Amino acid sequence: MSKQPLELYIHIPFCVRKCAYCDFLSFAMPERAYRDYVEKLIEEIYGQSDSFRDYCVTSIFLGGGTPSILSAKLVEELFAVLYECFDIAEDAEITIETNPGTLTMEKLETYLQSGINRLSIGLQSSDDEELKTLGRIHCYDDFLKSYQRARQAGFTNINVDLMSALPGQTVQSWKNTLRKVMMLKPEHISAYSLIIEEGTPFYDRYHEDEGAFPDEDADREMYHLTKELMAAQGYERYEISNYAKPGYECRHNIGYWTGVDYLGLGLGASSYTHGFRYHNTADMQEYLSLNLYEAGAAARDIQELSLDEKMEEFMFLGLRMMQGVSGSEFFARFGQNMWNVYGDVLKKLQLQQLIQVEPPMVRLTEFGIDVSNLVFEEFLMVHEEE
Repeated sequence: MSKQPLELYIHIPFCVRKCAYCDFLSFAMPERAYRDYVEKLIEEIYGQSDSFRDYCVTSIFLGGGTPSILSAKLVEELFAVLYECFDIAEDAEITIETNPGTLTMEKLETYLQSGINRLSIGLQSSDDEELKTLGRIHCYDDFLKSYQRARQAGFTNINVDLMSALPGQTVQSWKNTLRKVMMLKPEHISAYSLIIEEGTPFYDRYHEDEGAFPDEDADREMYHLTKELMAAQGYERYEISNYAKPGYECRHNIGYWTGVDYLGLGLGASSYTHGFRYHNTADMQEYLSLNLYEAGAAARDIQELSLDEKMEEFMFLGLRMMQGVSGSEFFARFGQNMWNVYGDVLKKLQLQQLIQVEPPMVRLTEFGIDVSNLVFEEFLMVHEEE
Protein backbone atom coordinates (compact mmCIF):
# COMPACT_ATOMS: atom_id res chain seq x y z
CA MET A 1 0.00 0.00 0.00
CA SER A 2 1.48 3.35 -1.06
CA LYS A 3 2.12 5.98 1.57
CA GLN A 4 0.31 9.31 1.75
CA PRO A 5 2.30 12.36 0.59
CA LEU A 6 3.50 14.82 3.21
CA GLU A 7 5.22 18.18 2.85
CA LEU A 8 7.57 19.53 5.52
CA TYR A 9 7.99 23.22 6.28
CA ILE A 10 10.84 24.18 8.62
CA HIS A 11 10.90 27.69 10.03
CA ILE A 12 14.20 29.46 10.71
CA PRO A 13 13.20 32.80 12.28
CA PHE A 14 16.60 34.51 12.25
CA CYS A 15 17.66 37.30 9.90
CA VAL A 16 20.50 39.81 9.82
CA ARG A 17 18.06 42.72 9.96
CA LYS A 18 14.29 43.02 9.74
CA CYS A 19 13.14 44.52 6.43
CA ALA A 20 10.81 47.53 6.41
CA TYR A 21 7.93 45.65 4.74
CA CYS A 22 8.22 42.32 6.57
CA ASP A 23 5.55 41.02 8.97
CA PHE A 24 6.82 37.43 9.02
CA LEU A 25 7.88 35.81 12.28
CA SER A 26 11.53 36.81 11.99
CA PHE A 27 14.10 38.78 13.98
CA ALA A 28 17.81 39.32 14.51
CA MET A 29 19.52 37.42 17.34
CA PRO A 30 23.13 36.75 18.37
CA GLU A 31 24.70 33.87 16.46
CA ARG A 32 25.06 31.81 19.65
CA ALA A 33 21.25 31.48 19.71
CA TYR A 34 21.22 29.58 16.40
CA ARG A 35 22.56 26.32 17.87
CA ASP A 36 20.07 26.34 20.76
CA TYR A 37 17.25 26.77 18.29
CA VAL A 38 18.41 24.08 15.87
CA GLU A 39 18.87 21.61 18.73
CA LYS A 40 15.29 22.31 19.82
CA LEU A 41 14.13 21.90 16.23
CA ILE A 42 15.87 18.52 16.09
CA GLU A 43 14.08 17.58 19.31
CA GLU A 44 10.77 18.47 17.65
CA ILE A 45 11.62 16.38 14.57
CA TYR A 46 12.21 13.34 16.78
CA GLY A 47 9.01 14.06 18.70
CA GLN A 48 6.78 14.47 15.64
CA SER A 49 8.12 11.85 13.25
CA ASP A 50 6.49 8.81 14.89
CA SER A 51 3.07 10.20 13.96
CA PHE A 52 4.01 10.23 10.27
CA ARG A 53 5.35 6.72 9.65
CA ASP A 54 2.60 6.16 7.08
CA TYR A 55 3.63 9.22 5.06
CA CYS A 56 6.26 9.80 2.40
CA VAL A 57 7.80 13.28 2.34
CA THR A 58 7.54 14.69 -1.19
CA SER A 59 8.91 18.17 -0.48
CA ILE A 60 10.78 20.09 2.20
CA PHE A 61 10.93 23.89 2.43
CA LEU A 62 13.24 25.80 4.79
CA GLY A 63 11.76 29.27 5.15
CA GLY A 64 12.15 32.23 7.44
CA GLY A 65 13.64 34.58 8.26
CA THR A 66 16.82 33.77 6.43
CA PRO A 67 17.67 30.06 6.69
CA SER A 68 20.99 30.66 4.91
CA ILE A 69 22.11 32.62 7.98
CA LEU A 70 22.78 29.24 9.67
CA SER A 71 26.26 27.73 9.45
CA ALA A 72 26.86 24.86 7.03
CA LYS A 73 27.37 22.53 10.00
CA LEU A 74 23.96 23.31 11.54
CA VAL A 75 22.18 22.70 8.23
CA GLU A 76 24.07 19.44 7.80
CA GLU A 77 23.05 18.28 11.31
CA LEU A 78 19.43 19.25 10.71
CA PHE A 79 19.17 17.26 7.48
CA ALA A 80 20.89 14.22 8.92
CA VAL A 81 18.08 14.02 11.49
CA LEU A 82 15.35 14.67 8.89
CA TYR A 83 16.58 11.74 6.80
CA GLU A 84 16.84 9.57 9.91
CA CYS A 85 13.30 10.35 11.06
CA PHE A 86 11.19 10.67 7.89
CA ASP A 87 10.70 8.61 4.76
CA ILE A 88 11.85 11.18 2.20
CA ALA A 89 11.15 10.39 -1.47
CA GLU A 90 14.19 10.00 -3.70
CA ASP A 91 12.87 12.71 -6.01
CA ALA A 92 11.68 15.05 -3.22
CA GLU A 93 11.92 18.76 -3.98
CA ILE A 94 13.98 20.32 -1.18
CA THR A 95 14.20 24.13 -1.06
CA ILE A 96 16.09 26.56 1.14
CA GLU A 97 15.34 30.29 1.19
CA THR A 98 18.49 32.38 1.01
CA ASN A 99 19.56 36.00 0.94
CA PRO A 100 22.48 37.46 -0.99
CA GLY A 101 25.23 38.31 1.45
CA THR A 102 24.73 35.12 3.47
CA LEU A 103 25.76 32.52 0.87
CA THR A 104 29.25 31.01 0.79
CA MET A 105 30.60 28.21 -1.37
CA GLU A 106 30.94 26.04 1.75
CA LYS A 107 27.23 26.48 2.54
CA LEU A 108 26.17 25.81 -1.06
CA GLU A 109 28.22 22.62 -1.27
CA THR A 110 26.82 21.45 2.09
CA TYR A 111 23.27 22.13 0.88
CA LEU A 112 23.80 19.87 -2.14
CA GLN A 113 25.44 17.16 -0.04
CA SER A 114 22.49 17.34 2.38
CA GLY A 115 19.97 16.75 -0.39
CA ILE A 116 18.85 20.35 -0.95
CA ASN A 117 18.18 20.64 -4.69
CA ARG A 118 16.35 23.96 -5.02
CA LEU A 119 17.54 27.41 -4.02
CA SER A 120 15.29 30.42 -3.53
CA ILE A 121 17.16 33.73 -3.52
CA GLY A 122 15.45 36.86 -2.16
CA LEU A 123 16.51 39.64 -4.54
CA GLN A 124 13.31 41.78 -4.61
CA SER A 125 14.82 44.48 -6.90
CA SER A 126 17.87 45.08 -9.08
CA ASP A 127 17.82 48.78 -8.17
CA ASP A 128 20.16 49.52 -5.25
CA GLU A 129 18.13 52.54 -4.12
CA GLU A 130 14.97 50.45 -3.99
CA LEU A 131 16.85 47.78 -2.01
CA LYS A 132 17.96 50.43 0.50
CA THR A 133 14.37 51.61 0.86
CA LEU A 134 13.28 48.04 1.58
CA GLY A 135 15.95 47.70 4.26
CA ARG A 136 17.67 44.82 2.46
CA ILE A 137 21.23 43.97 3.55
CA HIS A 138 22.51 43.45 -0.01
CA CYS A 139 23.04 45.32 -3.27
CA TYR A 140 22.43 43.94 -6.77
CA ASP A 141 26.10 43.06 -7.18
CA ASP A 142 25.91 40.89 -4.04
CA PHE A 143 22.99 39.04 -5.62
CA LEU A 144 24.91 38.48 -8.86
CA LYS A 145 27.85 37.01 -6.96
CA SER A 146 25.57 34.73 -4.93
CA TYR A 147 23.71 33.59 -8.05
CA GLN A 148 26.92 32.82 -9.94
CA ARG A 149 28.33 31.01 -6.91
CA ALA A 150 25.18 28.86 -6.75
CA ARG A 151 25.54 27.90 -10.40
CA GLN A 152 29.23 27.09 -9.90
CA ALA A 153 28.34 24.89 -6.92
CA GLY A 154 25.98 22.91 -9.16
CA PHE A 155 22.45 24.19 -8.48
CA THR A 156 20.19 23.61 -11.48
CA ASN A 157 16.90 24.75 -9.93
CA ILE A 158 16.96 28.35 -8.70
CA ASN A 159 14.08 30.67 -7.86
CA VAL A 160 14.47 34.45 -7.61
CA ASP A 161 11.99 36.43 -5.49
CA LEU A 162 11.00 39.86 -6.81
CA MET A 163 8.67 42.55 -5.49
CA SER A 164 6.80 45.29 -7.37
CA ALA A 165 4.89 48.44 -6.32
CA LEU A 166 7.72 49.54 -4.03
CA PRO A 167 8.09 53.13 -2.77
CA GLY A 168 9.78 55.21 -5.46
CA GLN A 169 9.58 52.39 -8.01
CA THR A 170 8.51 53.21 -11.57
CA VAL A 171 7.20 50.97 -14.32
CA GLN A 172 10.55 51.43 -16.07
CA SER A 173 12.64 50.44 -13.05
CA TRP A 174 10.46 47.34 -12.57
CA LYS A 175 10.95 46.49 -16.24
CA ASN A 176 14.72 46.81 -15.75
CA THR A 177 14.61 44.43 -12.79
CA LEU A 178 12.63 41.83 -14.75
CA ARG A 179 14.95 42.03 -17.76
CA LYS A 180 18.13 41.77 -15.69
CA VAL A 181 16.84 38.73 -13.82
CA MET A 182 15.49 36.96 -16.90
CA MET A 183 18.85 37.39 -18.62
CA LEU A 184 20.31 35.13 -15.90
CA LYS A 185 17.79 32.41 -16.82
CA PRO A 186 16.70 31.20 -13.37
CA GLU A 187 14.30 28.27 -13.58
CA HIS A 188 11.63 30.01 -11.50
CA ILE A 189 10.66 33.60 -10.68
CA SER A 190 8.21 34.67 -7.96
CA ALA A 191 6.96 38.20 -8.62
CA TYR A 192 4.79 39.58 -5.82
CA SER A 193 3.16 42.96 -5.49
CA LEU A 194 4.01 44.69 -2.20
CA ILE A 195 1.34 44.27 0.47
CA ILE A 196 1.34 46.96 3.16
CA GLU A 197 1.12 45.02 6.42
CA GLU A 198 0.03 46.60 9.70
CA GLY A 199 2.82 46.82 12.28
CA THR A 200 5.61 47.34 9.73
CA PRO A 201 7.56 50.58 9.07
CA PHE A 202 6.02 50.63 5.58
CA TYR A 203 2.54 50.71 7.09
CA ASP A 204 3.35 53.91 8.96
CA ARG A 205 5.10 55.40 5.94
CA TYR A 206 2.18 54.59 3.65
CA HIS A 207 -0.25 56.42 5.91
CA GLU A 208 2.09 59.40 6.23
CA ASP A 209 2.98 59.65 2.53
CA GLU A 210 0.80 57.51 0.27
CA GLY A 211 2.20 59.35 -2.77
CA ALA A 212 5.61 57.74 -2.21
CA PHE A 213 4.12 54.44 -3.39
CA PRO A 214 3.04 53.65 -6.99
CA ASP A 215 -0.70 54.17 -7.49
CA GLU A 216 -3.11 51.38 -8.39
CA ASP A 217 -2.81 52.04 -12.15
CA ALA A 218 0.98 51.76 -12.03
CA ASP A 219 0.71 48.62 -9.89
CA ARG A 220 -1.62 47.01 -12.46
CA GLU A 221 0.65 48.08 -15.33
CA MET A 222 3.62 46.43 -13.59
CA TYR A 223 1.56 43.29 -13.07
CA HIS A 224 0.51 42.94 -16.71
CA LEU A 225 4.00 43.86 -17.92
CA THR A 226 5.38 41.00 -15.81
CA LYS A 227 3.22 38.43 -17.57
CA GLU A 228 4.10 39.76 -21.04
CA LEU A 229 7.85 39.90 -20.50
CA MET A 230 7.96 36.53 -18.75
CA ALA A 231 5.99 34.81 -21.52
CA ALA A 232 8.34 36.26 -24.14
CA GLN A 233 11.25 34.57 -22.34
CA GLY A 234 9.57 31.18 -21.95
CA TYR A 235 8.30 31.55 -18.39
CA GLU A 236 4.82 30.19 -17.86
CA ARG A 237 2.61 31.72 -15.21
CA TYR A 238 1.21 28.73 -13.33
CA GLU A 239 -0.07 30.66 -10.29
CA ILE A 240 -1.11 34.27 -9.75
CA SER A 241 2.40 35.44 -8.77
CA ASN A 242 4.64 32.56 -9.87
CA TYR A 243 6.37 31.85 -13.17
CA ALA A 244 8.49 28.89 -14.20
CA LYS A 245 10.29 27.27 -17.08
CA PRO A 246 8.43 24.07 -18.07
CA GLY A 247 8.92 21.37 -15.41
CA TYR A 248 10.24 23.77 -12.75
CA GLU A 249 7.00 24.78 -11.03
CA CYS A 250 7.42 24.80 -7.24
CA ARG A 251 5.99 21.45 -6.17
CA HIS A 252 5.92 22.46 -2.50
CA ASN A 253 3.66 25.45 -3.13
CA ILE A 254 1.47 23.45 -5.50
CA GLY A 255 1.00 21.04 -2.61
CA TYR A 256 -0.32 23.90 -0.44
CA TRP A 257 -2.72 25.02 -3.14
CA THR A 258 -4.02 21.52 -3.84
CA GLY A 259 -4.53 20.32 -0.26
CA VAL A 260 -1.55 18.01 0.38
CA ASP A 261 -0.94 17.49 4.12
CA TYR A 262 1.92 19.58 5.47
CA LEU A 263 3.77 19.53 8.78
CA GLY A 264 5.32 22.74 10.05
CA LEU A 265 8.34 22.45 12.33
CA GLY A 266 9.89 25.29 14.30
CA LEU A 267 8.74 28.53 15.88
CA GLY A 268 5.24 29.59 14.78
CA ALA A 269 5.14 27.05 11.93
CA SER A 270 1.68 26.11 10.62
CA SER A 271 0.49 22.57 9.86
CA TYR A 272 -2.43 20.84 8.21
CA THR A 273 -2.40 17.11 8.93
CA HIS A 274 -4.95 14.36 9.58
CA GLY A 275 -7.75 16.88 8.89
CA PHE A 276 -6.56 19.31 11.59
CA ARG A 277 -5.05 22.78 11.25
CA TYR A 278 -2.76 24.16 13.96
CA HIS A 279 0.38 26.20 14.47
CA ASN A 280 3.32 26.12 16.84
CA THR A 281 3.78 28.66 19.60
CA ALA A 282 5.28 31.92 18.29
CA ASP A 283 6.97 32.67 21.63
CA MET A 284 10.67 31.84 21.39
CA GLN A 285 11.20 31.45 25.13
CA GLU A 286 8.23 29.13 25.39
CA TYR A 287 9.35 27.10 22.36
CA LEU A 288 12.85 26.64 23.79
CA SER A 289 11.46 25.61 27.20
CA LEU A 290 9.06 22.91 25.95
CA ASN A 291 9.73 19.18 25.96
CA LEU A 292 9.42 18.69 22.21
CA TYR A 293 10.09 14.96 22.35
CA GLU A 294 6.41 14.92 23.29
CA ALA A 295 4.53 14.93 19.97
CA GLY A 296 2.67 18.16 19.31
CA ALA A 297 3.94 19.90 22.45
CA ALA A 298 4.32 23.21 20.61
CA ALA A 299 0.93 23.02 18.84
CA ARG A 300 -1.58 25.80 19.45
CA ASP A 301 -5.11 26.63 18.18
CA ILE A 302 -5.86 23.10 16.98
CA GLN A 303 -8.90 23.16 14.72
CA GLU A 304 -10.62 20.31 12.90
CA LEU A 305 -11.77 21.52 9.50
CA SER A 306 -15.41 20.93 8.63
CA LEU A 307 -16.44 19.64 5.22
CA ASP A 308 -17.60 23.16 4.29
CA GLU A 309 -14.20 24.62 5.20
CA LYS A 310 -12.38 21.94 3.21
CA MET A 311 -14.52 22.66 0.15
CA GLU A 312 -13.96 26.42 0.50
CA GLU A 313 -10.20 25.97 0.65
CA PHE A 314 -10.25 23.66 -2.35
CA MET A 315 -11.95 26.41 -4.34
CA PHE A 316 -10.09 29.56 -3.34
CA LEU A 317 -6.64 27.98 -3.10
CA GLY A 318 -7.09 25.99 -6.30
CA LEU A 319 -8.26 29.05 -8.22
CA ARG A 320 -4.89 30.72 -7.47
CA MET A 321 -3.47 28.33 -10.06
CA MET A 322 -3.86 29.07 -13.74
CA GLN A 323 -5.16 25.55 -14.45
CA GLY A 324 -7.98 26.25 -12.00
CA VAL A 325 -10.06 23.68 -10.14
CA SER A 326 -11.53 20.43 -11.41
CA GLY A 327 -15.14 19.42 -10.84
CA SER A 328 -14.07 15.77 -11.14
CA GLU A 329 -11.43 16.21 -8.42
CA PHE A 330 -13.98 18.04 -6.25
CA PHE A 331 -16.36 15.07 -6.47
CA ALA A 332 -13.56 12.55 -5.83
CA ARG A 333 -12.56 14.39 -2.63
CA PHE A 334 -15.88 15.44 -1.19
CA GLY A 335 -18.48 13.14 -2.76
CA GLN A 336 -20.50 16.15 -3.91
CA ASN A 337 -21.06 17.87 -7.22
CA MET A 338 -19.21 21.20 -7.33
CA TRP A 339 -22.10 22.83 -9.21
CA ASN A 340 -24.63 21.66 -6.62
CA VAL A 341 -22.55 23.27 -3.86
CA TYR A 342 -21.31 26.41 -5.62
CA GLY A 343 -23.52 26.67 -8.72
CA ASP A 344 -25.03 30.08 -7.87
CA VAL A 345 -21.60 31.60 -7.16
CA LEU A 346 -20.03 30.06 -10.27
CA LYS A 347 -22.86 31.33 -12.50
CA LYS A 348 -22.60 34.81 -11.00
CA LEU A 349 -18.82 34.91 -11.48
CA GLN A 350 -19.17 33.60 -15.03
CA LEU A 351 -21.71 36.33 -15.90
CA GLN A 352 -19.27 38.90 -14.47
CA GLN A 353 -16.54 37.38 -16.70
CA LEU A 354 -14.39 36.64 -13.64
CA ILE A 355 -14.14 32.90 -14.34
CA GLN A 356 -14.22 30.74 -17.43
CA VAL A 357 -15.74 27.27 -17.44
CA GLU A 358 -14.40 24.46 -19.61
CA PRO A 359 -15.82 21.31 -17.96
CA PRO A 360 -14.58 19.84 -15.74
CA MET A 361 -12.26 22.84 -15.17
CA VAL A 362 -13.08 26.27 -13.75
CA ARG A 363 -10.38 28.95 -13.84
CA LEU A 364 -9.98 32.69 -13.36
CA THR A 365 -10.07 35.02 -16.38
CA GLU A 366 -7.48 37.80 -16.69
CA PHE A 367 -10.04 40.17 -15.20
CA GLY A 368 -10.71 37.64 -12.43
CA ILE A 369 -7.01 37.52 -11.60
CA ASP A 370 -6.97 41.32 -11.23
CA VAL A 371 -9.70 41.14 -8.57
CA SER A 372 -8.94 37.63 -7.30
CA ASN A 373 -9.48 38.46 -3.61
CA LEU A 374 -13.06 39.50 -4.37
CA VAL A 375 -13.59 36.23 -6.25
CA PHE A 376 -12.25 34.16 -3.34
CA GLU A 377 -14.51 35.96 -0.87
CA GLU A 378 -17.56 34.76 -2.80
CA PHE A 379 -16.78 31.15 -1.84
CA LEU A 380 -16.27 32.05 1.82
CA MET A 381 -19.68 33.72 1.92
CA VAL A 382 -21.66 30.70 0.67
CA HIS A 383 -21.65 28.73 3.92
CA GLU A 384 -21.86 31.86 6.10
CA GLU A 385 -25.20 32.63 4.52
CA GLU A 386 -26.60 29.15 5.16
